[in-house]
Amino acid sequence: MKENPEIVVIGSLNADLVQNVDRLPKPGETIVGGNLQTFSGGKGANQAYAAGRMGARVSMIGQVGSDGLASLLLQSLQSAGVHTDSVGKVDLSTGAAVILVLPDGENLIVISPGANATVTPGLAAQRLSALSEGSYLLSQLEIPIESVDESLAVAKARGATTILDPAPARELSPDLLRKVDFLTPNETETETLLGAPGLKMESDADLELAARAVLALGPRSVVLKLGARGCVIASGEGCQRVPGFKVSAVDTTAAGDVFNGAFATALAEGRGVLQAARFANAAAALSVTRPGAQNSVPSRQEAERFLSEVAG
Repeated sequence: MKENPEIVVIGSLNADLVQNVDRLPKPGETIVGGNLQTFSGGKGANQAYAAGRMGARVSMIGQVGSDGLASLLLQSLQSAGVHTDSVGKVDLSTGAAVILVLPDGENLIVISPGANATVTPGLAAQRLSALSEGSYLLSQLEIPIESVDESLAVAKARGATTILDPAPARELSPDLLRKVDFLTPNETETETLLGAPGLKMESDADLELAARAVLALGPRSVVLKLGARGCVIASGEGCQRVPGFKVSAVDTTAAGDVFNGAFATALAEGRGVLQAARFANAAAALSVTRPGAQNSVPSRQEAERFLSEVAG
């Protein structure tokens, strides 16, 4: 039986330091939060972990530090079946993210890049040298932008499909975006890409206009992620809305990463884009019902069961 194409994730590995708060402190104010919890995270590692939990063949490329947090992150990935041979160690601190979670499940995040900043273009090219034709490359923006650009170029040259989550939000050049097969921004990232803060994205018409505007920047397809509202897919063939699922949100941390990992997995299995997006919506919806990043990722069986229940 022929194996599905491999998914290779290049990006960040972070230790997530999470604290629940009733509200955000004002400047100069100290407030009391919940117990501090440490989770395995980083947008790159989260997406690799999610793809592994969904049953994909997946490898992680990145850098960790020489501290105790590195082992925590690597063990977490390995527990999901992710190959970590291409994760290097440097004499720096491991990347970290401080996350404040509000009562409605929304979060605010501050990142310390640490070892992630040492993923150079040369390192990226070298570790992607074995990327095979027909495979999938997942990338984000928590490593240097030059390295993201080089990764996309190598992947396209080797016949891989490229998926870019443009987070954290920043403007991107048309040259970089033309190397992207599937760009997966959320609403905030869409505003940043378009240079349009406060962009109206309420009606289906608003969303289609926004998705088409991002498409015009250069990627082959755009998957505009809308949380509980699902997503909008725009390509040269037109626009399509894929409804989401309403759940009781506890913590939205990593929901977008779960979407990307599940979306890539479904594509690698040969599902169509609309089917892949529906599967990704389901996996992401389940993840927000649980706290944390990687530990919130559902199993493949849970995602399939959830989809069959809502379909029934």
